[in-house]
Amino acid sequence: MSPTQKDIKTPVSSEQLKDLIVKILDEKKATEIHVIDVRGKSALTDFMVLASGTSSRQVSSLAETLEAMLHKEKIYALSIEGRSEGEWVLIDLNDVIVHLFKPETRAHYNLETLWTEGEKNISAKRGLQSPETR
Repeated sequence: MSPTQKDIKTPVSSEQLKDLIVKILDEKKATEIHVIDVRGKSALTDFMVLASGTSSRQVSSLAETLEAMLHKEKIYALSIEGRSEGEWVLIDLNDVIVHLFKPETRAHYNLETLWTEGEKNISAKRGLQSPETR
């Protein structure tokens, strides 16, 4: 039986988990590490961590290393997708979702802009005023 989101309890807070992931990725030479705080915007997770590797091999290696180092802390992924291809690896850790990309794949999907543009579009649709125009 595979675990569900409710079954997975990490021994650290989502903030601590995010910080640990960033530290591991930085130590293992991931590039362009970016954290998106989606608390209150997504029911799926609290944070998304995006990072790049220079090749498919490095992206896959980052995923394997991250998984192994988190296991040492008794932190387990709900699922890992795309590791064998190494273009885009998604690691679902419940409170934090990690996206590891080759640079060209990351540029194509542009998740950073997708999440920040979504905020701007929602504000515009609701007619919210910026503090400067009030």
